[in-house]
Amino acid sequence: MEAYRPQGTCARQIIFEVNEQGILTQLKFLGGCSGGLQALVRFSVGKPIAEIIEICDGIKCKNDTSCPEQLAIALREYIKENQRNSLGLNNQIKRGHPKVLPTH
Repeated sequence: MEAYRPQGTCARQIIFEVNEQGILTQLKFLGGCSGGLQALVRFSVGKPIAEIIEICDGIKCKNDTSCPEQLAIALREYIKENQRNSLGLNNQIKRGHPKVLPTH
């Protein structure tokens, strides 16, 4: 399970799980507007995360964002994190200049 702390919404946390095929298999919001978020969960679970991102991106509520938009952001970050892990980067940030090898 993944956890994301949304910014600017009533929901305090988004908890979700994605399978190997990129399908959202579980979704839960802590806090927020219960009825609307229950509908969002029902509409989202079982769908490809790329489709959820496309649908939810840009939806605004108060504070110039929304729970659906924050879900899209959480899923984008999930994708980026998985790409880093698959490349073996594992959140390691290299500082300074890379070593330059001689080319004689």
